[in-house]
Amino acid sequence: MFSESTPALWHQGWHPQAQRLASPNFGPRPAAVCIDLIVVHSISLPPGQYGGDAVQRLFTNQLDWDAHPYFQSIRGLEVSSHFFIRRDGSLWQFVSCDDRAWHAGASQYRGKSHCNDDSVGIELEGLEGETFEDAQYQCLAQLCRDLKRNYPIAHVAGHEHIAPGRKRDPGPGFEWARLQKLLDFAPQTFP
Repeated sequence: MFSESTPALWHQGWHPQAQRLASPNFGPRPAAVCIDLIVVHSISLPPGQYGGDAVQRLFTNQLDWDAHPYFQSIRGLEVSSHFFIRRDGSLWQFVSCDDRAWHAGASQYRGKSHCNDDSVGIELEGLEGETFEDAQYQCLAQLCRDLKRNYPIAHVAGHEHIAPGRKRDPGPGFEWARLQKLLDFAPQTFP
């Protein structure tokens, strides 16, 4: 887990306390975009297995597709997220928040489509529908506060909210009320 940081410590969209592992899967944001949305996801590779480096390898196009039978179903996938929070609360960053990560896919929220354009994606190590660890909530809350100090964040939603019917993460095991209690954001910020 990391401690509270100050906005001045950020460098070109990179969080000062995150383990940095740059992904090639990103692009520029549209001109004059307002980065006002945080999207919470969940991921584990293979599903339900924690602690390995498969997520990091997926986000950097280095996953061995033959290492597990499940990997064949996602073979060739090129995705990324800005952040990844492990079960122990450790924080990884793959894409500068100033750039567009490839985490949302086809999406729409708060009257806008293409949520990758104006959002920051945060992956929690976990399985949709299952619970998350205290350390993850603490890290997520601190990261949300840090993001809000640096960007005009007005919304926090799950992948399930921006791509309903297509995505279900982080799922019913994620406690939105708990995150809201940890943050001092306005109630309308949340789904």
